[in-house]
Amino acid sequence: MGPGPINADPRVLRAMSAQLVGQYDPAMTAYMTETMELYRGVFRTANEATLLVDGTSRAGIEAALVSLIEPGDRVLVPIFGRFGHLLREIAERCGAEVHVREVEWGTVFPAAVLERAIEGIRPKLLAIVHGETSTTVAQPLDELGAICARHGVLLYTDATASLGGNEFETDAWGIDVVTAGLQKCLGGPSGSAPITLSPRAVSIVNERKSIEAGIRAPGDRVSAHPIRSNYFDLAMILDYWGPKRLNHHTEATSMLYGARECARLLVEEGLPAAVERHRLHGSAMVRGLRGLGLTLFGDQAVRMNNVAGVLIPDGIDGDAARAVLLADYGIEIGTSFGPLHGKVWRVGTMGYNARRDTVLLTLAALEQVLRRGGVAIPAGGGVDAALDHYASEQAA
Repeated sequence: MGPGPINADPRVLRAMSAQLVGQYDPAMTAYMTETMELYRGVFRTANEATLLVDGTSRAGIEAALVSLIEPGDRVLVPIFGRFGHLLREIAERCGAEVHVREVEWGTVFPAAVLERAIEGIRPKLLAIVHGETSTTVAQPLDELGAICARHGVLLYTDATASLGGNEFETDAWGIDVVTAGLQKCLGGPSGSAPITLSPRAVSIVNERKSIEAGIRAPGDRVSAHPIRSNYFDLAMILDYWGPKRLNHHTEATSMLYGARECARLLVEEGLPAAVERHRLHGSAMVRGLRGLGLTLFGDQAVRMNNVAGVLIPDGIDGDAARAVLLADYGIEIGTSFGPLHGKVWRVGTMGYNARRDTVLLTLAALEQVLRRGGVAIPAGGGVDAALDHYASEQAA
């Protein structure tokens, strides 16, 4: 019940136990094609270039940035938490001229502030996190696509923490590239990074295409300035997933099975229903945390549905309390990073664990840990508040 990873859905685990098949077996290439279509539904896009990068969610981020950025490109990175710093780090390693804007952790950027930054910097790329799990808030993106389009800027976002549990519209919001992971709202294990690229982004990536020796055919493109990673070269990965079936790497078969099942679950439930489920149980958790007398962290107007931050009460060792919660009740919640470490707990309600029973059990266990730690809290206050919330939602 932390900020991720969470318990994987049993259907995903069963899918991952299936026997391996060769990467060019017709069954395998059919699974790949089906997975691409499923993730178009997850990302809410018609992008043909919708696929998986083999690796954790950070692999998807790195593949996107190393394939889009050439040394010397100007990149704007708005930072409102730990993972904005990660985007900056990767962009700098790609040789970009990185420009940063920062706001206080727990808040987000007004669209007008980002447009003024774009006008002053004139970047090639705006790279921004959507759901910042380190602070539990989500940056509104609905205006940024139009702003970037007006100024000829590519828009990339990392939606690892938010996709599947919060409203997200790749095409309607005009986002060029989105990357994600399975281990949060999608209810799977870390190790596969879904990604979608607009036709404009694909064109930019393919301008740097350079087919490696050994698989190169006569007439294949060889660039003087290729993408600076072989493994994360999206130009070749796109050919691997496309009709050419370019022999780029050996597909992580079990992870593809898992990623495919994550998407099947979400598409079967319906994305609006999944977002509503995360909203319902996430808001019940928030009401329960308040019922325990805890103070929420961050701007609640932009809090993600699937994770809440609370200030650790005075007199409690936050890490020790988390250890007791795990040892005695088998429940994990998270701490945070940097300036928030030791000051904030992050409590997740996402994926397979976005359920009524997990919310109530977590609140009941947390109450006991706090009480035994010497914190004066209302008896049953967390569970009662969550139950009242469920009752009011049902009545409405």
